[in-house]
Amino acid sequence: MENKNRTGGRILVDQLVAQGCDRIFTVPGESFLAVLDALVDVPAIEVVTCRQEGGVAFMACADGALTGRPGVAFVTRGPGATNASIGVHVAMQDSQPMILFVGDVDRGTRDREAFQEINFEAMFAPIAKWAARIDDARRIPEYVARAYAVAMNGRPGPVVLALPEDMLLDEVEAIDRPRVERVAQAPDAAAIDRLAELLAAAERPIAIIGGAGWDNDAARDLAAWADRCGVPLVAAFRRQDAVPNDSPAYAGNLGYGPNPKLVARVKAADLLLVVGARLGEATTDGYTLITPDHPGQRLIHVHPDADELGMTYATDLPIAASMAAFAAAVAAVDAPARADAAAAHDDYRDWSTPRPRDGVVMDLGPCVGTMREKLPADTIICNGAGNFSGWWHRYWPYAGPGTQLAPTAGAMGYGVPAAVAASLRRPGRTVVALAGDGDFLMNGQELATAAQHGCDLIVILVDNGAYGTIRMHQEREYPGRVSATRLANPDFAALARAYGGWAETVTRTADFAPALDRALAERGMRLLHVKTDIEQITAGTTLSAVAKR
Repeated sequence: MENKNRTGGRILVDQLVAQGCDRIFTVPGESFLAVLDALVDVPAIEVVTCRQEGGVAFMACADGALTGRPGVAFVTRGPGATNASIGVHVAMQDSQPMILFVGDVDRGTRDREAFQEINFEAMFAPIAKWAARIDDARRIPEYVARAYAVAMNGRPGPVVLALPEDMLLDEVEAIDRPRVERVAQAPDAAAIDRLAELLAAAERPIAIIGGAGWDNDAARDLAAWADRCGVPLVAAFRRQDAVPNDSPAYAGNLGYGPNPKLVARVKAADLLLVVGARLGEATTDGYTLITPDHPGQRLIHVHPDADELGMTYATDLPIAASMAAFAAAVAAVDAPARADAAAAHDDYRDWSTPRPRDGVVMDLGPCVGTMREKLPADTIICNGAGNFSGWWHRYWPYAGPGTQLAPTAGAMGYGVPAAVAASLRRPGRTVVALAGDGDFLMNGQELATAAQHGCDLIVILVDNGAYGTIRMHQEREYPGRVSATRLANPDFAALARAYGGWAETVTRTADFAPALDRALAERGMRLLHVKTDIEQITAGTTLSAVAKR
């Protein structure tokens, strides 16, 4: 297609094909009709039509997390872009590659506050790795190639490109760019030698793993090394799939409501090997479990982005490397064999074993236990934000990279769109969306997208009639003074059936297993509406207990 007159819209689509894009997520807009028109002639790219731009961006973010290449979203200017901004923020905080294309006003009307006009470079600059505007159709190949490179390299993240409507109609000659690959990042050999020295001198080392860029090779190599050396592997918040949880060195996850024995183990460690994780607020309990200066502990920090190293934490040994390259390099490092990892794994297994609560009509712990028995080990679990997710964070064993899609940014409404993206990207795999009642209604309309595109997924909707997380904080800070957290909900099972899915309502623990069996016997979009009591506010405590603190 080089040196042939094409519209800007067609040039853009051709660049996506060249970069290996096979799917885009969109709510169509008049500002990028030329792109939609070009897609008609390019069957290599599937167009997933969504119902709200927040769902579009969440799907693209989840797709990028699964593939390692940018998930691609198209939205229109103004309201479309502002709706999609939540997904850009999640992609940034989750370190996931994504490209958001935004249709924009004509070049000739810019800076007049034209219809739905926004300065997108200024708007997205604080929450994206790069935000730019393409004013010359000849440069579309350059911008798209750079967008892929920026989104994938270093710390992965989102790129936003604004597309003036009239630019997409220009017919020009443009030279296509070749496919961009992630740049290989091997660790410095001297740094690995220094790591070996620090590890040999440590008495209680521990590894905290997370971030982006994990694949099966990295997970296998690091888990085998940790098992051989007896170094416990601790997952950062919502990065429990970095290594398979049945690995003998896996010790559980940090975040909200972690195992107290694991917290004590992290506090007692004299060497912290942090691989991929940023050590954010959730993982470190507000920068208190591991403080920025971490007295009495040495810190080795491995991250693909050198700018991240030393940004917040005093770092004894910074190593800029990809997860796969570091895991392969450290696999050759010998260290004194310890029993710490085996003991930590035993603690994890005990902590993650669901046990029934006395007198609870709908007990989510045994429900997760039932899912463990009946669902494949490589099930992809997708969830948004809310206390409901804590039961799965504690009790569900993740099978390795690509089995947990959960926003570290804590965004509500992520689970259902992520499950749609996972169902399309991983056909044949079991995909489960977890949602609370408040969480679900942020993007529940994407069930229509699931039905339209033939997605095979299960939604477990936990309904306690409240914004449960906020109610918990409310009871802790202002006991008995409930404000703005009660919810009057629809019949969610009826709603799912209205979208064309199969659905049942479950109100007792004993009824969950047979209901799940019936769901598994169906195909397509399925929903279990699980009604719970707000009193059972988390997997570890009750609302009454919170109020008494």
